[in-house]
Amino acid sequence: MAHSGIEVGKKAPAFTLVDQDGQKVKLSDFKDRWVVLYFYPKDDTPGCTKEACEFSDGIRQFEKLDAVILGCSPDSPESHKKFIRKYGLRLILLSDPGRGAMEKYGAFGEKKMYGKTVRGVIRSTVIVDPSGKVAHHWTNVRAAGHAEKVRDKLRELLSS
Repeated sequence: MAHSGIEVGKKAPAFTLVDQDGQKVKLSDFKDRWVVLYFYPKDDTPGCTKEACEFSDGIRQFEKLDAVILGCSPDSPESHKKFIRKYGLRLILLSDPGRGAMEKYGAFGEKKMYGKTVRGVIRSTVIVDPSGKVAHHWTNVRAAGHAEKVRDKLRELLSS
């Protein structure tokens, strides 16, 4: 397992990535807000589509919790744009073709696929609190139902 700099209570690694519109997005752009940063392997594949649609469908509840959702994969901004258009996603999708941010967040490395060890994107999610610290980290996420787990965890964090 690749070890990352992700530790609950520690500062979340800074990044600057480009979104679906070619705009630069930095983690620090969302200071004073909760950030749900989720990493996924590929646009428009079954699991990734399910996960993106669930996050997008629940966007209002996330907004009520003052949380912004950022999806991140190695796909290009053009690919993200098509993915968003095809499913009417209301998400910001970030492009990390060099996988630099993914490596910092432990979302790229060795994983098991069909019994083989391969290097690739590890589906995972990090909640960053308004002060820029890691509040929660899920590794090896199952796409279906994940958005709801994230929402429940956010509610729990907000009430504590």
